[in-house]
Amino acid sequence: MVSQVVTIKNPTGLHLRPAGILCREAMQYKSSITFEIRNTTANAKSVLSVLGACVKHGDSICIICDGVDEKEALQSMVQIVESGLGE
Repeated sequence: MVSQVVTIKNPTGLHLRPAGILCREAMQYKSSITFEIRNTTANAKSVLSVLGACVKHGDSICIICDGVDEKEALQSMVQIVESGLGE
């Protein structure tokens, strides 16, 4: 299991479009990919779970990857979040 904390840079947080981009990226990996924010854990492969976490601009999330390709998955997820998720 590997994890890293990243800060959400999107001006409007993780609304539907960036949540979809995040999920599409997560679905490319076999590993379990979740993130924690405040007292909530969200499945990064589920748009509803991501939206339910109510992630806003400036929030820090801890991305957690666990599985056969966890290191590659974590690197990719951190990179896509830091790039602004298409915004």
